[in-house]
Amino acid sequence: MWARELAVSAPGKVILHGEHAVVLGKVALAVALDLRTFLRLRPGAEGRLSVSLPGVGVRRSWDTAELRALRGRIAGKARGRSRCPGALDALREFAGIAAGASAPESLATLAFLYMCLAISAKYGDVPSVDILVWSELPTGAGLGSSAAYAVCLAAALLMVCGAISCPLQEGESTARWTEEELTLINSWAFRGEQVIHGNPSGVDNAVGTWGGALRYQAGKITPLKRVPTLRILLTNTKVPRSTKILVAGVKEKILKFPAIMNPVLDSIDAISQECQSVLEAMPANPSPEHYPVLEEFFDINQHHLNVLGVGHPSLDRLCQVTASHSLHSKLTGAGGGGCGITLLPPDTSPPAVEAAKQDLCACGFECWETEIGAPGVRLHSCSSLSARVLHALAQS
Repeated sequence: MWARELAVSAPGKVILHGEHAVVLGKVALAVALDLRTFLRLRPGAEGRLSVSLPGVGVRRSWDTAELRALRGRIAGKARGRSRCPGALDALREFAGIAAGASAPESLATLAFLYMCLAISAKYGDVPSVDILVWSELPTGAGLGSSAAYAVCLAAALLMVCGAISCPLQEGESTARWTEEELTLINSWAFRGEQVIHGNPSGVDNAVGTWGGALRYQAGKITPLKRVPTLRILLTNTKVPRSTKILVAGVKEKILKFPAIMNPVLDSIDAISQECQSVLEAMPANPSPEHYPVLEEFFDINQHHLNVLGVGHPSLDRLCQVTASHSLHSKLTGAGGGGCGITLLPPDTSPPAVEAAKQDLCACGFECWETEIGAPGVRLHSCSSLSARVLHALAQS
């Protein structure tokens, strides 16, 4: 029986460069965002597995004997497949989730049950534990919230079932798993993402697992060698958008004007590759003179994304507001609203950052001061967590 109280955390992600062009085989850079999802793991009542996801209104508890019986019934259906529709149907029926339900609470519950039963079937018994997950990441904003959830779940369940070590020694505040163990965590997190999204690229869970920055091109994911941690403002315009519609619009424009649009895509690809070179050449603590070229990349790419048709008046406003404070911004993700990122060079004064945040919030946007290039999945002693995180976990 699991006997320790610990916490696992994993970062969200933003696309630095390469949005939309990546769909057509170009390079994209994804970076870890230091807004994190936290999972608190506690010993549970013997024979009970409980999960609480206050962000999406889930609080469920199951008898472990019932879960073992369910696992036995679906074992044959899922054998040899990473994601079996018959097994998911059985899980939906067990959890009272309607067929085709796509609400976050339904998908989060389904992914939890799937990962718990699949991992325990391979590595050990269904654990008697209490799991609570709280996140700094907004859901549905293109910031990798579901992947951070899947990474935290994979790490916690693999650890409880004995598939990976518990690397945190007594007296330590934070620990990290070995490269081999991280690879296993990532593979299971990807399976959780498949339950939630159907056909994910694998980028979001890889960023959540390893942190830093990753290069993605035509299905190949490569971690960047060395990435500095950069301060940013992350702004959510709160304008909803459909990624599917935006991607289709870009495709239509390329088909209509190939001689005009293909060079734009090539330029976005070049920005991603140049940015990778700059980031890998920057010191761990870059000084202000390292930033102008990154700021120019932001400006150029934002114009390109507008040419592709994925801009939005809210994103134009975001760029105008930050430009009035001598800061440079671009959209991140699908565009058409959603989120934007603003570089904060190290010589940006706290009053200047605060003034920019106030002006952005006055537009009705939500704004966070955070970092990119953040560390990947981590194991923590609960006592080492910040007061804000501990308060959130206690209130949940």
